[in-house]
Amino acid sequence: MAWRAEAVVPAARPSALPSAAYPDWEAIYADNVGRIYRLMFAKVGNRPDAEDLTSQVFMAALGPLRAGAEAAKVRAYLTATARTVLAEHWRRTLGHQVTEIDPEATDLFDQAPGAAASDNAAAGARAQRILAGLPERHRQILVLRFLRGYTIRQAATELGVTIANAKVLQHRALRAAAGMEQKAEKEGEAP
Repeated sequence: MAWRAEAVVPAARPSALPSAAYPDWEAIYADNVGRIYRLMFAKVGNRPDAEDLTSQVFMAALGPLRAGAEAAKVRAYLTATARTVLAEHWRRTLGHQVTEIDPEATDLFDQAPGAAASDNAAAGARAQRILAGLPERHRQILVLRFLRGYTIRQAATELGVTIANAKVLQHRALRAAAGMEQKAEKEGEAP
């Protein structure tokens, strides 16, 4: 049952306010899904991964969270869970953790209309710069896998290599791309 403001009858006398608590799991989800999605989108830069990671955060939190928990504690727990899920995502993708979530530095609550379009354009330009700096084979595997949406089997066939070789090639290409990104950040410029 959804909580409604009009269903609350004010007390005859003022009393001490209880700490804000969520009445059920749906309220926890509804109040936090946008914030967690914006966090994930800010970190991964694409909608499909952000949606997948957001669902992973809530699936991981489903068991430990309880209805009636204080809002501040739920938000803190979901942020910690998001950090863990994001670290695992980058570990799987790049082979090492590159995630640091600082809620103070990342605006999790407001995003100006149209900001997503400019973010997408900037991300596209950044991807093109990174791809241009990679060796040809690395660029080919990344384009096939992530821009054209090929499966690892399809990419291996297209490149004329075994599936195992395509996996190794993809792993090396992602590490090289991450290395370029880290080098650019150290030098203080965008890749």
